[in-house]
Amino acid sequence: MGGGGGKREKAEGCDVDEQETRDKKKKGTTLPSMIKNKEKRSAVHAKLKREKKIEKRKQAKAREAAIKRALDLGEEPPEKKVPRTIENTREVDETVCRPDDEELFAGNDADEFSQVLKQEVTPKILITTNRFNSTRGPAFIQELLSVIPNAHYHKRGTYELKKIVEYAKNKDFTSVVVVHSNRREPDALLIINLPDGPTAHFKLSKLVLRKDIKNHGNPTDHKPELVLNNFTTRLGHRVGRMIQSLFPQDPNFRGRRVVTFHNQRDFIFFRHHRYIFESKEKKDDSKDKAAKSKNITQEKVIVRLQECGPRFTLKLRNLQHGTFDSKGGEYEWVHKPEMDTSRRRFFL
Repeated sequence: MGGGGGKREKAEGCDVDEQETRDKKKKGTTLPSMIKNKEKRSAVHAKLKREKKIEKRKQAKAREAAIKRALDLGEEPPEKKVPRTIENTREVDETVCRPDDEELFAGNDADEFSQVLKQEVTPKILITTNRFNSTRGPAFIQELLSVIPNAHYHKRGTYELKKIVEYAKNKDFTSVVVVHSNRREPDALLIINLPDGPTAHFKLSKLVLRKDIKNHGNPTDHKPELVLNNFTTRLGHRVGRMIQSLFPQDPNFRGRRVVTFHNQRDFIFFRHHRYIFESKEKKDDSKDKAAKSKNITQEKVIVRLQECGPRFTLKLRNLQHGTFDSKGGEYEWVHKPEMDTSRRRFFL
C-alpha cells in the first residue's frame, strides 16, 4: 500500500510540473532550460540577457529623469535604493562599537597598547620564524622589514619561543612577530605584544611578493601613514589597536607611503602603496586667439597609487591573554568551526 501511495504522489508531482510547463508555454515564455537543442538554447539565453539589460537601462534612465524633475521643482529626490549585500545584512552584534561608548574609550587609556599609541614608547619590533623556515619565508621577512619601521630580524635557530620572548623583553622590544611556514610557504603570523601580551594568531594566505606585482614601486625609509578600515566590534577594535601598535604614530607624510589593513567579512587584507604625483600639460581651451597664438599651456597634477608590496590576507584564529603559551594559556577569543554556520555572522 505504501509503495503504491508513493508512486501515486510521484505521478501527481509530475502532473503538476507538466501543468506548470504547459502554462508557461501558453503564456509564450520559453525558458532556456526547456530547449534541448544547444544552439537554440544559447540563442534564447542571449536574447533574454539582452532584454534584461535593456530593461535595466530603461529603469536607470527613468530614475535619473525622476531625480532631475524633482530637483527642477525644488522637491526632495526619490530615495536611492541600496543593494543588499552580505555586509549590510550582517547579523546584529551587541559588541559593535559606538562613537559615544565612553567605557570603550576609557579602556583605551589603560590597555596594553596605550603607551605606544600615546607615543610614550617608540615601537621596536623583533621578527623571527619557526624552526623550519621555508623558501619564500626569508623573502617575505625582508619585505616586512621594509614595511614596518624599526623592525629587526633575528634568526630562530633552535631556541624556544618563550626564550625569544624573554630575550625581546630584556632588549626593550615592544612586539614579536613570528612568521610560520609550512611546505615551503608562509601560512601563519603570530603577533606577541610585550611585555604582558596579548598574543594574536592569524592564518596567512594569498601571499604575493613584491617581485610578482606588476609595475611595483620600491618603498622608502619614511614612516608610513597607517589606514585601518572596518574594525567595528570590540574584538575588532582590540585587534586593530594591536596592529596599530606595530607602527610609529608620527607618519612622515612627505614620504607618501601608505599601509592599509582592510577588514571585510573577517578577512584582513594588507596592501602597501605609495602616492605618485605627475605633472601633465593641459591644453588651453579658451577662445582667445591671442592666447592660442602664444601656445599657452597649463600644468595639471595627477595623483595615482603605486603598489609596493607585499600583498597578503590575514584571518584571526585566536587571541590569547599574556605572551605565547600553547599549553596553559587562557584565551580571550578562539575561532571554532561551529561559528561558521551563518555567512552573515562576523566577529571583527
